[in-house]
Amino acid sequence: MNELVSIDTRQRAIHAAQGRAPFDLLLCNARVVDVATLEVREADVGLVGELIASVHPRGRFAQAIRTIDLHGQYLAPGLIDGHVHFESSHMLPHHYASVVVPQGTTTIFCDPHELANVLGIEGVRYAVAASRGLPLRFIVQASSCVPAAPGLELSGADFQQGEIDALLAMPEVAGLAEVMDMRAVLEASPRMMGILSAALASGKLIEGHARGLSAERLQAYLAAGISADHEITSGADALEKLRAGMTVELRGSHDYLLPDVVAAIRTLPVVPTSLTVCTDDVFPDQLVDKGGMIDVVRRLVRYGLDPLQALRCATINNAYRLKRDDLGWVAAGRRADLIVLRDLVDFQVSQVFANGVEVAAGGRLLQALEAGETALPTRSMKLGRLSAADFALKVPELRQGRAVVRAIKGARFTEWVEIEVEVSDSVASVPDHLSRMTVIHRHGRSEAGPQTAIIDGWGRLAGAYATSYAHDSHNLVVYGADPQDMAVAANAVIDLGGGSVVVRQGQVIASIAYPVAGLLSSDEPQAVARAHQALVDAAGSVVEWQGPYRTFKALSGQCLACNAGPHLTDLGLTDGTTREVLRPFVRAL
Repeated sequence: MNELVSIDTRQRAIHAAQGRAPFDLLLCNARVVDVATLEVREADVGLVGELIASVHPRGRFAQAIRTIDLHGQYLAPGLIDGHVHFESSHMLPHHYASVVVPQGTTTIFCDPHELANVLGIEGVRYAVAASRGLPLRFIVQASSCVPAAPGLELSGADFQQGEIDALLAMPEVAGLAEVMDMRAVLEASPRMMGILSAALASGKLIEGHARGLSAERLQAYLAAGISADHEITSGADALEKLRAGMTVELRGSHDYLLPDVVAAIRTLPVVPTSLTVCTDDVFPDQLVDKGGMIDVVRRLVRYGLDPLQALRCATINNAYRLKRDDLGWVAAGRRADLIVLRDLVDFQVSQVFANGVEVAAGGRLLQALEAGETALPTRSMKLGRLSAADFALKVPELRQGRAVVRAIKGARFTEWVEIEVEVSDSVASVPDHLSRMTVIHRHGRSEAGPQTAIIDGWGRLAGAYATSYAHDSHNLVVYGADPQDMAVAANAVIDLGGGSVVVRQGQVIASIAYPVAGLLSSDEPQAVARAHQALVDAAGSVVEWQGPYRTFKALSGQCLACNAGPHLTDLGLTDGTTREVLRPFVRAL
């Protein structure tokens, strides 16, 4: 829904556009980036209130309360992030805005999926309330999959049709967030059809998550009313989804795919308006050091996309997708969300205007942002202290002897393997070249206890890593080889009230606290970025990284039970393909 511009502002804009009244702000000597025609034109731009009143020839009007000479710099629309979970920055909303606004992002289509999985409806309400009054426009979505894989995991809440109805009734909520439970869609499960019917009846957008869907399965997913996808796996995948009628959101969080996707796009006779840009997830160190949307635009150009096309995909194409014809264009009658660029190669942002107000210059906000009156949701770690015994791989089917157990091989893309183990007192030993993973429910809704599995393909960890930020149910997840190290790491996270911890030789060597829902820090962005980088560096001394999949990011995504293949959740070993919960034991030897 478009934000209302007062009739008084419209009337003043009408007069100013004809030289009958002064502009509030005149941006002169600009080179306007026209993202509709892909032209660059010399022009002046007059603003009245939050509105662009006129784009006219240089020097045509001079009457303005304030004039800024852009000296031939490029004037483009503010960047629109088409799909983002701001929680991956581990920053509060006003801190997140303070980072991305000076980089040129003025609107985000935000799915507070992580907060919703921990706090339920209150998580979405917190995101809405905490984002009010910021120079960054948060267009919020109703998280569709809480939990992401019902029956395979438990999160802090359970969203069904009633909860979705309540969220979609909020004026700030513009759509249904990514529908991750693809199997439920393809099987037209009653739960999922209820959620989709609520979204369709609201007339609001429905975001997709169509990883690996092709041919008839993709067509069926589209037939459900889902119209966009950011889970692109290759250039061919992007083309198939564009040809099927989907909005394809090129996401920066999977950089290794972008060259192939850009090469595929360049084979088309035109770049379609249904091609957009998003970040999805950006960790705080990268967000501060390299940027969010602006970094994705730079990389797309580096990989061969025309600069004007890249800006078009990141602005007006996203505005079309969001049904916001008041955004994404330097044109009269649109909102004055504008960025000033020194060049169209490195995309150096010199000034940012949000709703007609200059809010950033030289990479800095002109005025510090303050948190609203919204209370911070803390105390989300609802579990007691743990011992080394809680990280044992239990095999109750066998007291002594040898056995074959199921294990998870791989990072990001996983498969089942079978491992031979020694069993003593119904506890399996983990082979010296392998590690283990444990998931413990932290939301107070389950008594299942810790769940442990062997992980293959990660080598033998030289310590332990524990975190309360683990997609998508955000239970407490611990990786390691030594149960004692794992207990130290887990208890450190509990003591922090949520966060991430690295342990080596029984000692905590790096940690970061996420007291807000176990997901967010209350510290300033630079402090969060430094602490996160230190955490990544420390984790690299415990885990031997092996790109593109065995990376730090995989530690928070290994539990994604909605994806195909094996995953460990708070309910045990799960198979995202067959939708089963399995026990480790296969057979005795």
